[in-house]
Amino acid sequence: MSDLERLWDRLPVGPAPLAEIMRDGAAGAAGRRPERRRRVVRPLVRAAVVGSVAAAFVVGVLVGQPADDGAGPGAAPPAGPPAPNTPITPAAFHGDLRAAASCDALLDHYVERALELVGPYGWDYYTDYNASLAMPRGTLDGGAMFRKEAPSTEQSVSSDTGTNVQEAGVDEPDHVKTDGELLVRVRGAELTTYDVSGDAVAELGSLDLGELRDAEIMLSDDTVVAVGAIGRGSAPGTRVVTVDVADPAAPAVTGTVDYDSALQSARQHGDDVRLVLASGLPSLDFVEPRRRGGTWRQRDRAALRANRAVVRESTLADWVPQVTTASGREQLVACGDVAIPKADLALDTTAVVGFPADAPSQLSTLGLAGSAPLAYESPDHLYLATQADPWGGCCVDSMFSARRTSGAVSGVTHVFDFALEGAGASYVGSGEVEGALADRWSVDEHDGVLRLAVGPTQETGDYSSIVTLEAQGDELVEVGRLDHVGDDETIQSVRWFDDLAFVVTFRQVDPLYAIDLSDQTAPRLGGELKIPGFSDYLHPLGPHRLVGMGEGPGEGGRWGAQVSAFEISDLDAPRRTDVHAYAGGTTALAGQDPRQFTWLPRERVALTVIQRGSTGYVSVLTFARGKITDRLVEVEHGDDVSAVRLVPLPGDRVALVTGEDVEMFPL
Repeated sequence: MSDLERLWDRLPVGPAPLAEIMRDGAAGAAGRRPERRRRVVRPLVRAAVVGSVAAAFVVGVLVGQPADDGAGPGAAPPAGPPAPNTPITPAAFHGDLRAAASCDALLDHYVERALELVGPYGWDYYTDYNASLAMPRGTLDGGAMFRKEAPSTEQSVSSDTGTNVQEAGVDEPDHVKTDGELLVRVRGAELTTYDVSGDAVAELGSLDLGELRDAEIMLSDDTVVAVGAIGRGSAPGTRVVTVDVADPAAPAVTGTVDYDSALQSARQHGDDVRLVLASGLPSLDFVEPRRRGGTWRQRDRAALRANRAVVRESTLADWVPQVTTASGREQLVACGDVAIPKADLALDTTAVVGFPADAPSQLSTLGLAGSAPLAYESPDHLYLATQADPWGGCCVDSMFSARRTSGAVSGVTHVFDFALEGAGASYVGSGEVEGALADRWSVDEHDGVLRLAVGPTQETGDYSSIVTLEAQGDELVEVGRLDHVGDDETIQSVRWFDDLAFVVTFRQVDPLYAIDLSDQTAPRLGGELKIPGFSDYLHPLGPHRLVGMGEGPGEGGRWGAQVSAFEISDLDAPRRTDVHAYAGGTTALAGQDPRQFTWLPRERVALTVIQRGSTGYVSVLTFARGKITDRLVEVEHGDDVSAVRLVPLPGDRVALVTGEDVEMFPL
């Protein structure tokens, strides 16, 4: 590639018109010395670049609209592979993200990055800190997004469909959904409807969803959106099944859409659903070193050459996910709507897909040619983030070379901001933060400011931090930072409020830190409360009280589940007003899945699931004057304990959902 092509390639304006520029330049440079020709060309290129950038912004459109190359939902399925160097109308990518100049340019990016990852036995993903960031397609768990990562952070409220969610106004999938009169549940691949309008539960109808695995559902009016995994082995994927429950006694499938990527996140905004999918590295026909013939070094080198040739022969269909609807199979994201990041992200394709709940084939899509496994959605923004390596691993020292295995090794977290509009999304900008995000619960947005709770990496000291970012132009710029939140300790949980946050860290004791965020450009550390144990789930009980579910020492010093009540009216002096310890060996499951915690504000009662051995109990917690009263009700056994839900209903009623049954739960 020439210097001119390299310079041009930095801009999302299509392939460089190298021949025309050089021909015109040669015509006007007759008799000049060759060394002066280069000095003339560069200023001319810079002038052309300025005009091209302006044009790119003028024609920038909402990311996710069909591109002119016809490769993506909304356009007629292509009859064959895109023509070489097919020009692409620039999407609204800018700054740290640029649109591919052509489908060929996009493929070249994947191949160039993939050659760094291939070895004599195929992908060298096993050397990566986070294997899921550079993992062959087929190894990601399509149901993983439904299991909360540890540690947790939480800004939880119950949604209109009865699920304890992270963000008000943003619903999340669950096994159970309700509109107050109809309750829908999915167990395995069976969807069942129930009448919960009265004092007793009545089953109405059922529907087999086929081969769907790990299914969970969302509810919009009379439409159920079921999302789960399909396929096994080397070809797993994600399926979306829409079901009409207008007649709940006879639920009927109205649409099915299949993706050949694993599900990372699913959220619902009103009547719109948004998925975040990850393709992983493709399963290519790699070879392995022969057992005989030459030295082992020669055999390895021969296999490496063959595997690199396989990578070079890969096609765009190997890298960009595909979607199958009633109209057929096609490329999910148009080439021009796949952003190439400047940052050295782990190799993957992250796809964002939005659609109306009752029209799952009407897709708005965008893609990122890199791994961003953490997704957080506020009511009007989507943030995708990388996961930094806290241990600082960097390279693979082999007999071939010391080569980078992924971009997740720098100790820096990259964040990409997208504004939401209906089912679509448009790119706002990106930023980076030194430190590591534990999970999506470590992220919050308030009043246009993004707040992050990051743990230590090789780029920071051995402490956690609160960092605030604000969009300025096409960058997320750090506007505030508070370091030394728990020196030599790990974050267990965070609870975000509008103007404050509470952070629980853990090593030997459970420090609870109050963070004053009334000035988001200058986060202030308030009081610190140290108590034995830790809380890995926090939930507000009102403006001045907080409950923490976690673990701690009980009678005789044996550890088990515990619940703590905190008084937080004085940020400089938070205090624990009471603690209740369960039997030794018990676990508070809200720390693993917040959907197993339900707060009933009218009754001042919390319902949560406690497990001891193979038995699950509903713990009925009453809070009065800072004191805790507990009542345990045995409800389930075995693997079905994780399926227990307490669903709030109108009229101060609660539905208890267990592995086999749905019934009213007496308070």
